[in-house]
Order: sequence, then C-alpha cells, then structure tokens
Amino acid sequence: MGEAVILNLPEVVAARARQVASQTHRRVEDVLIEWLYQDALEPGAQALPHTEAELLQNINLGLSEVQWQRYHALVAKRRAETLTPQERHELVAMSDQIEQANAQRIESLVELAKLRQTSLDNLMHDLGITAPAYV
Repeated sequence: MGEAVILNLPEVVAARARQVASQTHRRVEDVLIEWLYQDALEPGAQALPHTEAELLQNINLGLSEVQWQRYHALVAKRRAETLTPQERHELVAMSDQIEQANAQRIESLVELAKLRQTSLDNLMHDLGITAPAYV
C-alpha cells in the first residue's frame, strides 16, 4: 500500500488531469500517479519541455478501442437504417466527441509545429501521422 499525500495542484494541472482522466476513462488520481511514476522512474532521461510533453499527450489522446467499436456499430446501423432514436442520440454525441478531440489534436499539432519551428506537414511526417483517406 502506498503513502497518502495531499497536494494543492495548480488549477492548470488539475484541469489537465481531469481532462485526461475523462478522455481515458480513468480516475484523476490514477492519471496523476502515472505522471509522477513517469518522472520518478526516469530521472536520468532527458525530459521534454513541459509544454511539448503536454502537446504530445494531447495529440495522442483519442477514443478507446471499445468506444471505436461502438461508434462503428452505430454507423453501420445508421447505414442500414435501423438506428433507434436513443442510438441516434448516442451516435451524435460520439461524433461530437470525436470532432472536438480532433480539433484539439490539430490545435496541439499546430502549436507543436510552431514550438519546433517546422511545418505542420514535416511534424506530421516526423510523428508518423497521416491524414485519413476520405472516399
């Protein structure tokens, strides 16, 4: 069992921890513990600047595999015209969540490109990010 510690977090850190916890469906405490472990267990590692680390974390956030499966199932039902009103509401909410996450991801990519003084295309290439193919 670990040691209980009470911390007064800066609001920006607390808000970010709440956001990550919500997006990854974890407790805020677990997110904070993970962040502390990463720092404590890698003391010799070259740390990224705090803003760059946050931006990379924003870029990598997304839906869980279970959420993506549900989303695709709802899309298939919509195409088959068998979507119930409740499922339609769920699909709209999930679509809004995906759109918001993608907008935040793009904002973080643009900010990281500025920070690294490179183009968005070069940054995406360096990070192995490709634009989705729409047909």
